[in-house]
Amino acid sequence: MPTPSLADLPIRRLTLRDLTACADLSQNRGWPREEHKWGFLLTAGKGYGIDDPEGGLVSACVVTEYGPQERPALAAVGMVLVAERYARRGVGRRLMRHVVSTMGTTPLTLHATPSGRPLYEELGFKATGRAEMLSGQFTPGGPEPGVGTRAATAEDLTAILRLDEQVFGADRTHIITRLPAFADQLRIAEENGRLIGYAAAWPNMGTQVVGPLVARDTETAKALLASLAAHTDRPLRTDVDVRHEELLTWVKERGLASVAFNAVMTYGITELPGDWTRRFAPLTVAAG
Repeated sequence: MPTPSLADLPIRRLTLRDLTACADLSQNRGWPREEHKWGFLLTAGKGYGIDDPEGGLVSACVVTEYGPQERPALAAVGMVLVAERYARRGVGRRLMRHVVSTMGTTPLTLHATPSGRPLYEELGFKATGRAEMLSGQFTPGGPEPGVGTRAATAEDLTAILRLDEQVFGADRTHIITRLPAFADQLRIAEENGRLIGYAAAWPNMGTQVVGPLVARDTETAKALLASLAAHTDRPLRTDVDVRHEELLTWVKERGLASVAFNAVMTYGITELPGDWTRRFAPLTVAAG
């Protein structure tokens, strides 16, 4: 029986049963397996993939929708991967065209590496921002931010959801309500009993990823980040909007080093909704 051509292999929805195959695909491309993150994205979002007739996946990606279920306000595309043996044969382009077509009029966003950016530009995505990835062991020092923080409780969830929707510009209830189970830490900043910021840190291959990081101002963002660092021995990793220059300088002074820059790209909108001045770091670049 002849082997079907790549163009004939169907694109299907992925489920949690595909978790190992997704992690294998990450490893095949030299990425960490990131099973914890894949599991979160496959349950909170929609995975799409192409099966390899010889086993495993040819390609995969995840789309996370925000806003009303029947008419999403925004969808983030991430974890776009093609197995090494099928690279540079149009598979990623075909999968992305399928996603764009499936999402219809829903605006899209993604974080693009320098190598992936040309494909996304070809499909009509436009660069609207930039994020800097940083990693390293956080070392406290200098004046401490004068903002109080504490661990979040179940009673804080309503206020966190309200603040997140204001800052993100779309309802992310299905993401935020999963944070307590997904993250090792979820902390809030308060002023006179009022929520002015929140942040999470979640485990990923030996590091603690800081995100989301939502705060009224830079001092609040610093306080949240420092409080997360104080409650883990692991190195931190995060992705910060490059417009937050003061925070970037501060974290570098405390041991985090620049790893890479990614372009923030959009399709169907000229800029992301919400308030970027209070949005310091995403949950993950794969989900916005």
